[in-house]
Amino acid sequence: MTSQNAEKTPTPAPAPLDARLDPLQVAERWLQEGRIVALATVIATWGSSPRPVGSRLVIDQDGCFEGSVSGGCIEGAVVAESIETIRDGRPRTLDYGVSNERAWEVGLTCGGRVQIHIERIEG
Repeated sequence: MTSQNAEKTPTPAPAPLDARLDPLQVAERWLQEGRIVALATVIATWGSSPRPVGSRLVIDQDGCFEGSVSGGCIEGAVVAESIETIRDGRPRTLDYGVSNERAWEVGLTCGGRVQIHIERIEG
């Protein structure tokens, strides 16, 4: 016979963004696991930008990633470029920007510009 009032184990809430692992810690762990890794870092912003200078995104050879460099606006393109950096070993500096008027047209509220540097990280 089972009890109708059986205790349930509470499901923990997801960790807030600022409590998650730093992408550099994730990169170190992934390298120890034998993954090939690239690191994307915001190196400059102009105008409005969803992520500040120094924000990071770590990417492995399979396209898995942790962190953020744009709040989602351009991360798909950064992941794709990072995979290319992993393949050919060449660092890249990317510029993304949109005028405030164009930003609203395409559904991006941030406007401004962001410059991102991508490099392959060796273990």
